[in-house]
Amino acid sequence: MSTQGNLTPAGRSSFYDPSLSSDFQSNMWKTAPLLEWMHDPSIGVFLNEDFTSYDATATTGDYLLTQSTTGAAAISTAASGVLEVDSNSTTQVQGANLQRIKAAFVPAAGKHIWFETSIKVVDTFDKAELFVGLSERDTTLIATSANSSANHIGWQCVTDDGVLLFTSEKAGAGDTGAAATIAEATYIKLGFYVDGITSVTQYINGVESGTAKATANVPIVAVYPSFVCQSGGTNDPILHVAGYRVFQLR
Repeated sequence: MSTQGNLTPAGRSSFYDPSLSSDFQSNMWKTAPLLEWMHDPSIGVFLNEDFTSYDATATTGDYLLTQSTTGAAAISTAASGVLEVDSNSTTQVQGANLQRIKAAFVPAAGKHIWFETSIKVVDTFDKAELFVGLSERDTTLIATSANSSANHIGWQCVTDDGVLLFTSEKAGAGDTGAAATIAEATYIKLGFYVDGITSVTQYINGVESGTAKATANVPIVAVYPSFVCQSGGTNDPILHVAGYRVFQLR
């Protein structure tokens, strides 16, 4: 198919190919000013991580990987642009805690944020403790099968059942609700839009889902792209992250 134009009710224009971006008309990116950013990069900050490389060197790397006893991360050799975050354990709460510590995003009034990633879990999806999203720096983000981060926005599973909950928390007070159930070795696209510090809306596979999180649950401190994959105590699950992107207005 050929490229088509799109104009939102608010007057924002964009271009897409329906054969490549079949959910574009329903997803959140049609409201992001990426076309405007291309012509004036000063309007925002765009992190498009496609995992053509991965550097977790302690002092110079972009990423900090912390082991809960064990855990690892490496570029996949089976698919392009995928990072495999491996729990490398069959013992409960053991695994990998990964944060991109050199990419801080700070929610603020009028500084809207768009976040999206595609993930899948193998070996096995319902025997994993997970977090995917933005969080304050926390090297034990999932501790004792609970989310220990006081400031975050994202998806978690701490009950070893493959059910993702969407959570947004500010200074230890937050809201967590049902999001989606994942399946073994099957990608799911997870996204959210932060309307300044007013609300957070989630998107599952490009479609708006659930009730927006209120302003009381929007963190107002630096948060970082964060991914956790820990064992539920039966198998050694591996989280596959097929890239992610974050855009924030300056």
